Amino acid sequence: MAANDIATSTKVDPVVLRKLFTRAKAPSGPPGSRAYAIGDVHGRLDLLEELLGLIEADNRRRPAAKTYLVLLGDLIDRGPDSAGVIERFVANPPRWARRVYLQGNHEEFFLNVLAGREQTVGNWLTYGGYECAASYGVSQGATLNATPAEIVELLRKAVPASHVEFLENMADSFRFGDYLFVHAGIRPGVLIDEQSQHDLRWIREGFLDCGDDHGVIVVHGHTIVDKVEQHPNRIALDTGAYRSGVLTAIGLEGAERWFIEARAAAPAETLGSALAG
Repeated sequence: MAANDIATSTKVDPVVLRKLFTRAKAPSGPPGSRAYAIGDVHGRLDLLEELLGLIEADNRRRPAAKTYLVLLGDLIDRGPDSAGVIERFVANPPRWARRVYLQGNHEEFFLNVLAGREQTVGNWLTYGGYECAASYGVSQGATLNATPAEIVELLRKAVPASHVEFLENMADSFRFGDYLFVHAGIRPGVLIDEQSQHDLRWIREGFLDCGDDHGVIVVHGHTIVDKVEQHPNRIALDTGAYRSGVLTAIGLEGAERWFIEARAAAPAETLGSALAG
């Protein structure tokens, strides 16, 4: 093939590429590696602690491997202990695995508030921010008659710098062999390396209803499902822990795939819409 032919081939639309090539084997993680990914925690420290224990025990039962633990984002808001969830990973991270923390739309929202973007305060409070603020000692009563600027100042005083640094350093995606871990999803037809940060954290329409082969199996949270959904091109892991009392993880090694869940004794009170994410 001539040099100019190679240059031309790199411009082929990714949708065309998906039609030209089909998956020759079952999706697989990289050799000698194992990954666990946890869906949206949303302040449920109780379920997180239980699930981390179950995952660690599962990992010990299996042959030694390079092990990754991936958090798919939305660690905060809605549930009762956002501050406790973040502190768990800041002060006592699971040292039996390489840790990957992905930023969800709720972390983005919270960081925007802390950065002083006052126009975001009202929406953040409505979609789980009241519970997050309370976990840092800023009660709903304190925010009730406060201006957005005053709320920002209260939060800045209450949230430790180590928590802000943790949130700011979260990644947007993590590739594991034939799998791609993200918070929300990807934009079909766009190369993986060219995905926008907004889509990785927020997308629903255009991704959830797309049956195309993306070239990877996308493992995501963000959109609540009654139970884990396995599609040919994606796996949905957000089982609505803050309201259902069920927090779910996936395990991946080679071509093997399995699920682990922590389940509360009784479901939490339903808060907000199932699609609020």
